[in-house]
Amino acid sequence: MLIALYPTKKACKESIGTTFRYQETSLFGPEYIPTGTITVAHRPHITGKGREWFGQITLEDGIITNVK
Repeated sequence: MLIALYPTKKACKESIGTTFRYQETSLFGPEYIPTGTITVAHRPHITGKGREWFGQITLEDGIITNVK
């Protein structure tokens, strides 16, 4: 699961139309795909700020098109 570098889901939703900011966590290779839907989490103990939240991000060529 990728770490979304947004302090809240609202902040992520406000970033629709911009490049997705994330941190890889897998030891087995990259999980990021530039086009498709990915499951993400925001983990404050990793990023140092904000609250924990989870969501699904839809990307098209690395640009956020939808956040659920």
